Amino acid sequence: MPPSGHSGCGENVVSAAAKEKLVLALPKGRILEEVMPIVRAAGIEPEPDFDDPKSRKLSFATNHAHLEIIRVRSFDVATFVAFGAAHLGVAGADVLMEFDNPEIYAPLDLGIGYCRMSVAEPKELGDEDDPSTWSHVRVATKYPEITKKHFAQRGVQAECIKLNGAMELAPAMGLCSRIVDLVSTGSTLKANGLVEVEVIAEITSRLAVNRTAWKTRPDEIGGWIERFREALHAQAS
Repeated sequence: MPPSGHSGCGENVVSAAAKEKLVLALPKGRILEEVMPIVRAAGIEPEPDFDDPKSRKLSFATNHAHLEIIRVRSFDVATFVAFGAAHLGVAGADVLMEFDNPEIYAPLDLGIGYCRMSVAEPKELGDEDDPSTWSHVRVATKYPEITKKHFAQRGVQAECIKLNGAMELAPAMGLCSRIVDLVSTGSTLKANGLVEVEVIAEITSRLAVNRTAWKTRPDEIGGWIERFREALHAQAS
């Protein structure tokens, strides 16, 4: 059980860190549905508004007085954790790789949200294309940093066009010949005449923590990491 954060100072002075609630940032959407059984198995139960689809609240109290949950977009989880506005968070490896901030440490793979990050192109190109011969590519992607690093490792110059959605439309509309995107079943690619030609990384969601917070509040944050680890073990057994 994580400590409550009360100080035992003789003058009854409570540090700012002890007064401050721990904040857990969770992503909206599909990953939220997958992670909540783990969150609850770790002993965290949010207030009723959390499960109310009509609620417009973004922050929620929990059954632990010193822990609250915020619900934000997946990429924003990394921002909140990196800058210490959230002490813990759940984020996909894709988000963490793209953000690549040294203040974020991801000690625990939650094994949820599995997909892969792949390079895809129109089927007519894929039938005869050999990625090993590329020297320059123009790519539409939500992940320009990951894409550039991936191709740079092979000496390929990648010109990235940043899109936040509808990636599969880009080749058909003449924006580029290739895309880098997350792939689950591959059905969306197939429906839009695209095929995978390379897998950049296998993706799952991780429990991430702010490094500075872990250093200043090791017992609390370490305790929650252990609770999540135990919850995963319990589900696996």
